Amino acid sequence: MESQKPPDPAPSATPTPPAREPSGIFAIRTRFMRKRGGKKLPRPGSGTLLVLFLLLLAGGIGAAVHRRVLELEFESRVARSQATPYEIKRIRQELADLELDEKELANALDTRLKYLQASKRNEFYISIDTKRKDFSFHFADKTLRNAPVEVGAPRRIVAGKKTWIFAPLTGAFSVESKVQGGAWRVPEWVYRANEEKRPKSPPTVENGLGKYVIVLPNDYVIHSPPSPESPLKGAKPGSFMVPEADLAAIWKRIGPETRVYIF
Repeated sequence: MESQKPPDPAPSATPTPPAREPSGIFAIRTRFMRKRGGKKLPRPGSGTLLVLFLLLLAGGIGAAVHRRVLELEFESRVARSQATPYEIKRIRQELADLELDEKELANALDTRLKYLQASKRNEFYISIDTKRKDFSFHFADKTLRNAPVEVGAPRRIVAGKKTWIFAPLTGAFSVESKVQGGAWRVPEWVYRANEEKRPKSPPTVENGLGKYVIVLPNDYVIHSPPSPESPLKGAKPGSFMVPEADLAAIWKRIGPETRVYIF
């Protein structure tokens, strides 16, 4: 008997849909993913890597030399002082938190050493710690009064051809004078700092700089808060503002020879 060939399967009633291109967000995403496998970032050449290595090496050597110079400067100045090992250790820790060059280190170190010397003499003096925002009044090694101090931010005020520069103040100084209840003729820079128009005739304001004002060199001051009528609000730029009650309490002890240590 001759075998019969099985019939071909009947065609499906539902035709297979043709492949579709992705669309919408999916299309954008898949195209992006296809492109990612393309270009690669160029690798830096060996010459470039060598230059970068040499620059890093030079920077490290420079920093090490700089630290050594500062250390030698510290040791030479401490050797000329009469500070105790404990005091030297404390000063070293304080200066370690500051980023100083040779000139700034010398100034900061001199101020601290003179401050320590003042604590061994029977005299009144003032210290201002700008980092801790602390104002202190001392007699020898005793602290008689502590108060908060607002440090006026350094500023550079420009108006036309005029420029006023108020730089940060640190160092050891003597009081030049003191003023109580004085009238203050408002200077031009105050209006410029407030972005206000300067009046043709600047007013004179009672206690405009504060009821108590201790004058330091180069027109820097330690002052109490200005009166409400004053256009100056807060501390004078680069100077120091202390609560009125605290300056009033030490006022009689402040004289032309009173030393002020700012660090």
